[in-house]
Amino acid sequence: MHRVGLVVYPDFQSLALAVASVFEYANLLHSEQAYEFRIVSERGGPVSSSQGFSVHSEALGDGSYDTLIVAGDNECRLPSATLLDYVRDAALHSRRIASICTGAFVLAAAGLLDGKRATTHWYHAREFKKRHPSVQLEEDRIFVVDGQIWTSAGMSAGVDLALAIVESDLGLEAARMVARKLVLYQRRGGGQSQFSTLLELDARSDRVQMALAYASENLAGDLTVERLAEAARLSPRQFSRVFREETGHSPAKAVERLRVEAARLMMETSRHPIEVIARETGFGDRERMRQAFLRAFGQTPQTIQRASGVAQLAL
Repeated sequence: MHRVGLVVYPDFQSLALAVASVFEYANLLHSEQAYEFRIVSERGGPVSSSQGFSVHSEALGDGSYDTLIVAGDNECRLPSATLLDYVRDAALHSRRIASICTGAFVLAAAGLLDGKRATTHWYHAREFKKRHPSVQLEEDRIFVVDGQIWTSAGMSAGVDLALAIVESDLGLEAARMVARKLVLYQRRGGGQSQFSTLLELDARSDRVQMALAYASENLAGDLTVERLAEAARLSPRQFSRVFREETGHSPAKAVERLRVEAARLMMETSRHPIEVIARETGFGDRERMRQAFLRAFGQTPQTIQRASGVAQLAL
């Protein structure tokens, strides 16, 4: 059985508690109890959250944990020196040390991130770099795994990190089953950007959202205005007007942004050749994808792929 401890301290961000549901459903869907989950703090007892309610916790000294996850807070404040010492020492006997959001500040203060890759919430990235220049911060990642240390971005990314832990422990299908049970629209990989094109387009109506969902699930297809309008159950003319009113973009521009986002994720997390990525994301050929990347990022796909550290194939 895997023993998981979630470390909380006064004014911890309450959304960190969401990771508990991932391990709860992993147990419910598994043939036997896979996880023992505990909320722990320096002294045990009630600990107040960022929203004012308190949760009951066990004292940190009551045992060791296979996986220790440190919650964040809204102000990047550090917990007591005693708790920092515990987190530092836990790295000697825990298989994984993880953080959610600004919990990365705690791991860094404990000296566990020196020279390592890590991430945190994008909003606090500049302050993190200022305080901890020796950490290789990847501020645009959902979560980062560097050996024993796992760090995640903003609070909801803690769920993605917890699902990745389940996948590592119990396998991909187990993680998928938990994600479905939690009614997650998408199980995000660690390489995915913290910024979402679907969120930035900010469609308000169900019809436009349906069209965008259809597009994101069928990027390799021929996503004409007519096809998207059919998915939205509108006429092409009405769809184009409503789409631009809600998103500020034409359907073609929005589709390009979705394809660029998907292509960037593939090149940063896989070893596929550029030609394959262009085909799988609907660009058709590398030149069309190159032009789209220049418009979006001012850089070529090869430059971005090279910077990500993924080995190049057939470039």
